[in-house]
Amino acid sequence: MCKGLVGKKLGMTSLFAPNGKYIPVTVLQVGPCVVTQVKSEKTDGYKALQLGFGAKKESKTTKPLKGHFKKSGSVCFTTLKEVQVDNPDDYTVGQAVGTEIFAIGEKVNVTGTSKGRGFAGVIKRHGFGGGRETHGGHCHRRPGSIGCSAWPSKVIKGKRMPGQYGGDTKTVRNLEIVDIRPEENLILLKGPLPGCRSGIVTINKVLFA
Repeated sequence: MCKGLVGKKLGMTSLFAPNGKYIPVTVLQVGPCVVTQVKSEKTDGYKALQLGFGAKKESKTTKPLKGHFKKSGSVCFTTLKEVQVDNPDDYTVGQAVGTEIFAIGEKVNVTGTSKGRGFAGVIKRHGFGGGRETHGGHCHRRPGSIGCSAWPSKVIKGKRMPGQYGGDTKTVRNLEIVDIRPEENLILLKGPLPGCRSGIVTINKVLFA
């Protein structure tokens, strides 16, 4: 069985469970993903599927990718991702994979790219409290002392400093699938996910509980 899918984050909403509990959910559009390449231990040394997601104009696709996509059909894709698979022989190039590989109540891991917020200081980036605002204080939003004294006379590696905030690959684990709507290719997951609206995410099955 295929171990994951590629999808797009549509946003957040909420719904009520049958027991009346209020649940915040993130709506994902997953697939249909098309198998663009089947990788086996014999040919590549490992077992995986390369999935294509999101239609793209052929005029905006490079010639090498056009030839690659012709093997799976005439559609070009914006995103290509690899996911694990138990038996690659069960899949063929051009086959569509959808929400049928998941079930309601199942736990999944979701990987996405967090929102990029540019260069930020220590208060926004790390949640520092800041310096005193009165009585002549001039270090309101500065990090303060960062080094050591006579020994070891250096800045310790990993010190929290100003820098680029966000834009990192993040994985949220053990998210519960609240609802699946196969006719619309939608999966509703409990809680928030990394990334902005229309951000690309990868949904993987939990291999080890």
